[in-house]
Amino acid sequence: MSPTPERARFPVEVRATAVLAAPLVAGHLATGLIGFVDNVIAGRHGTNTLAGVAVGTAMFWLPMMIPMGTLMALPPSVSQLDGAGRRGEVGPLFRQALWLSAALGLLLFACLTLSVHALAPMGIAPEVRPTAEAFLHGIRWGIPALTFYFCMRYLCDGLHWTLPTMVFGFGGLLVLLPLGYAMTFGAWGFAERGAGGLGLASSIMMWVQALGFLLYLVRVRRFDALRLFERFDPPRWREISALLKTGLPIGVTVAMEGGLFIVTALLIGRLGELEVAAHQIAINVASLCFMIPFGVAEATTVRVGHAVGSGRGGFGVRRAALAGLALVLATQALSATVLLAGHEVIAGIYTRDLAVASLAGSLLLFAAAFQFPDGIQVLSAGALRGLKDTRVPMFIAAFAYWGVGMPLGAGLGLGLGWGPKGMWLGLIAGLVVAAVLMSRRFLRSSRREALVGVTAVAVTKDA
Repeated sequence: MSPTPERARFPVEVRATAVLAAPLVAGHLATGLIGFVDNVIAGRHGTNTLAGVAVGTAMFWLPMMIPMGTLMALPPSVSQLDGAGRRGEVGPLFRQALWLSAALGLLLFACLTLSVHALAPMGIAPEVRPTAEAFLHGIRWGIPALTFYFCMRYLCDGLHWTLPTMVFGFGGLLVLLPLGYAMTFGAWGFAERGAGGLGLASSIMMWVQALGFLLYLVRVRRFDALRLFERFDPPRWREISALLKTGLPIGVTVAMEGGLFIVTALLIGRLGELEVAAHQIAINVASLCFMIPFGVAEATTVRVGHAVGSGRGGFGVRRAALAGLALVLATQALSATVLLAGHEVIAGIYTRDLAVASLAGSLLLFAAAFQFPDGIQVLSAGALRGLKDTRVPMFIAAFAYWGVGMPLGAGLGLGLGWGPKGMWLGLIAGLVVAAVLMSRRFLRSSRREALVGVTAVAVTKDA
């Protein structure tokens, strides 16, 4: 294949990835804005409420990362079936994924119910524990709805139909904004519940999202041919184990990265409510920025998976990944610029406490520093998921985040007394190592895919 056609196809691939990614990015931003709303409401209620919500959110998302990542096996599986013209197999696969999401939701509900007993042994500051416990008691009821929501969302993503992610993401935001305010402060007939009310409002929002998405899949004609709900299928271990084989390493990988940030929050929780409140503001802003490359990475997973399923081999795979990389570099440059120029203003939006705002603003400078490595590592991981290459990236994540990032951050932040800034230096180091190793792994895997494609073509010609 001459390089000229490849160069001509690249802008087309960039546009296709951008169109697919735009609703995903918007949906993820809506999810991030839900966290923003939680934190602004909590911060306006009081520093202690914000600190409790910070710890409670960390305790919620730390175990949630594994089921969320495990269900990420669905988009590449669906996109490969779609690319190969085997859409009739999508419905049975989806029904098995629903069984998996139900099991994961119930398991996580039990885990979160017991997690409140870990706050004291973890060394969380005594003044923060009651509000964190109240938030956890409220939000845990939404877990089964959230796992079902992810299952339905990932089905649509794998079919190149990402608009529902955006619509239901912003729909959840519209539910949480008034309900969270009312149940936190006490308004419109609701009693003032503080952090506990905010957790319960988040739980209600998750059920509204899940039930709305279910109604959408049942009623919209786009999905009629897939026969998603035409019959009741009992759980089948072969299909579920195949999803677990691909998805569980993804879940562990996502948990490794997310866990680095979450455990950092919990360790900072040992320092006091000022430090944990400032960290929560900075990490929430950084999370909002992360939603953009995360959405592009999910679109890249689908495009890479479709290239594999349609038999376009290594050339199509690499083109899809490079298109995603071009988009990510552009978005990360914008995020870094905004954080550098507006860190003080952004921190002031969250809180009236000048000490908290000052520390949060300084941490946002560290967030600006890791925008590029964060974008590159998540894009590379997304491209690898499209190849269903998930086991080695799991070990890469373990080394980068827990062999480098966490020991360095804990050593600087707690051992040497550098506080939150030391912990954030550990975050930067872990992300840099992950970016280098994940991108290197993709280059190797895509080269192998190209060799397989060339061999297949040669065999076909010989035949």
